[in-house]
Amino acid sequence: MTLSGNTTIIAHLGYPTRTFKSSLICNPWFDAHGHDVCVVPMGIKPDDYPAFFRAVMRLTNLRGALVTMPHKISTMELVDEVTATAAIAGATNAVLLRDDGTTIADQFDGAGFVRGMRGKGINPEGKRALVVGSGGVGSAIAASLAGAGISAIALSDPNNAASEALGERIHSYYPNVELRIGSNDPEGYDVVINATPLGMKPTDPMSVDVDRIAPGSFVGDVVLSTDDTPFLRAASARGCTVQGGSTMLLELIPAYLEFFGYPGATAEELRASAHHLFA
Repeated sequence: MTLSGNTTIIAHLGYPTRTFKSSLICNPWFDAHGHDVCVVPMGIKPDDYPAFFRAVMRLTNLRGALVTMPHKISTMELVDEVTATAAIAGATNAVLLRDDGTTIADQFDGAGFVRGMRGKGINPEGKRALVVGSGGVGSAIAASLAGAGISAIALSDPNNAASEALGERIHSYYPNVELRIGSNDPEGYDVVINATPLGMKPTDPMSVDVDRIAPGSFVGDVVLSTDDTPFLRAASARGCTVQGGSTMLLELIPAYLEFFGYPGATAEELRASAHHLFA
């Protein structure tokens, strides 16, 4: 990839940058498809972030930004508009700089999860979902499920207040979605999602009682370190369709690219071009 004065930049904003992988996934795709576009990691500490964000959004060759920790929440106050999904999630991970100079923030973790579901032949519309974990990822997934037509969502988190607040935000945008707060019992749900860190270590307990998940349900896990979590293995053994965290990651990249005006990427293509990241 050769950068020139004609190259369009998508900033990747966060701190520290050593864990950033989006440039390694997106840039090979841009290069292969003839787009003179480059994702550029930019490390910026929280105290410096508001001023830097405003300055970088004035670049004339900027298309927008990917936003990661610790700036996902603070960015919401720095943009002109936020989508319903970002508002429900309470955080953003992408900002589009529009032609008129205004900015709009969106959130794609949940979109990546839902796209993965659809890729496995599961349509969320009319289904009932249990989302365990009401933090950033769980909130984003719940928001996207509501936007995709899910009929009921149960929210469970050790911090019950977080689930209650998330439920209120969902209700304000999607009042027809049935909401339940508190229980992590998966019985009666078509979709069961672990949106907690449980599963990162083999000794972690299960986030739900897998024996109470109905065979044939769709079961997802957001843990990125491995797609072979004990939770997914147990669900698969019960005859469930399962989805690991890498699918969510790879499916959110095409959603990002569409947001920035570059449609056509597929998770399979991105996985192949960045195979060294997912070996």
